[in-house]
Parts: sequence; structure tokens; C-alpha cells
Amino acid sequence: MIIADLNEIEGRTYPAKRRTQNLVGGMSPIQCDNFCIGNVTLEPRGGQVPWHNQEQEEIYFIVEGTGEMCLGEERQTVKGGQVVFIPPGDFHQLTNTGDTPLRMIYCYGPAGDVAHWRQELTGTLPKEGIDVPALPDGAWPQCTEKPVE
Repeated sequence: MIIADLNEIEGRTYPAKRRTQNLVGGMSPIQCDNFCIGNVTLEPRGGQVPWHNQEQEEIYFIVEGTGEMCLGEERQTVKGGQVVFIPPGDFHQLTNTGDTPLRMIYCYGPAGDVAHWRQELTGTLPKEGIDVPALPDGAWPQCTEKPVE
């Protein structure tokens, strides 16, 4: 039996003020072909999963907190208890707009690497409105900071 314990998974911290802990896939001891799942904690007032897209369909389950979800040309407030469906290929971004941590669970399938993780760590994330489509009007800006080495 393989068990992934969230309490023992250090995860990775990104420049966009979030920590991602892979539960299935990535650096987790559990690997599947059909899906990946992870726990993400966004720091208050700006922690972010930056504007990106991927080939897999995905969901974000907001466990706690309040944020701004951008999906294509749409922008909405999301809060604990809600799930957002993200179709394959659609650009999306989640930002913590609240004063407390926002915690969410992602699930996407099929399993595989997501380019924005590498891009964030190398400072090569495509810039919205330049390299990729623009964010919806009024959205929090995309974090494209390169990590401090």
C-alpha cells in the first residue's frame, strides 16, 4: 500500500506566494496515469496560480478562503466550498484576494507535467497580453517574478 501524507509532504514554494504539495503525481510517492491531485496554499492578498493553460481538463476545489478566478475572458470571486471546472486549453489564474490563506485542491487528467511549474522556477512564464492572451479586464496582474537564488 502506498500512502501520501499531506503532513509529511514538504512541497514546493513558488515566487507567486504559494506552496504546492503533490498528493498524486509530481513529487508524490503515488503516481497514476489518468490524473494528478495536489494541495495548494496561496498566501493572503496576492498568492497566485499564474495565468497559464494546459492540455488536461482540470478542477480547482476551493477548500477555504476567498479568491479571484480568471478563466478565459471571465473573472469571478470564488470561496470555500466551490469547485471550478477548467476546460483543456483554457487560460486560467487563481489569486488569493482575502486576508487569510486560500487553500485549494487541484485535480487534472490525464496525468503529466504542467509547464507553468518549470516556467515559474526558471523565470520564463509567458507574459499575459504579450506572449499569451490578456487577462480579463480588472483582474489582478499575473505574477512573473523570477525566484530569488
